[in-house]
Amino acid sequence: MKRRPRQPRTRVNDRIRASEIRVIYGEHNVVLPTHKALNKAKELGLDLVEIAPHAKPPVCRIVDYGKYKYEQSKQKKTEKPKKREKEVKFRVNIGDHDYNIKMTHAEDFLAHGFKVRIQLQFRGRQMAHKDLGFKLMDRVKEDLESMAHVDLEPKLNNRNILMMLSPLPKEKQVRKFRPDDEDVDLEEVEAAHAAHEEDDADDEHADDEVSDRASEVEEEEKDS
Repeated sequence: MKRRPRQPRTRVNDRIRASEIRVIYGEHNVVLPTHKALNKAKELGLDLVEIAPHAKPPVCRIVDYGKYKYEQSKQKKTEKPKKREKEVKFRVNIGDHDYNIKMTHAEDFLAHGFKVRIQLQFRGRQMAHKDLGFKLMDRVKEDLESMAHVDLEPKLNNRNILMMLSPLPKEKQVRKFRPDDEDVDLEEVEAAHAAHEEDDADDEHADDEVSDRASEVEEEEKDS
């Protein structure tokens, strides 16, 4: 089994090996012996950080290393491409009110150019009614046909049915659950969707507790 190559560590202060380096601090950009650059960093109460180890001579900055690491971490996060995909979850026994809310969120995501992953999860004895799950997914597909095309048809995967939708071109999209001319703030939609999903999770937990208690009662009745 091959080991993953270790990520090169940033050399700081006494770990810098080169005898001479190019030092950048403030408006200064000078070549100095490493020990002199270290002394300068200490005078300023800062660190000597190697930023280009393969340059000749290596390039270092005099900075606060803690702040430097934070800025580098923040930069990497902003450089990562954002995943253009959202997920909307359904339950077999979803009511019309919750259904309309979830479909509004799905439309909003599609209108903002996101792919939407539709997931329906079976819980407990609901697996005996897979046909109802597929019927609900067909309803979702039909209600969103004016907003999206299907990349992945509804497919059973363990205890879930999955379907993937991609947005139609903006000029071809026609909303069903929200007026076309209504302005929608994506951050507000994401927050509302997250809150609704959290409420759903709480409801599922409560349903599980009721179901578990019902099973216990059944077992007790059998034993008696």
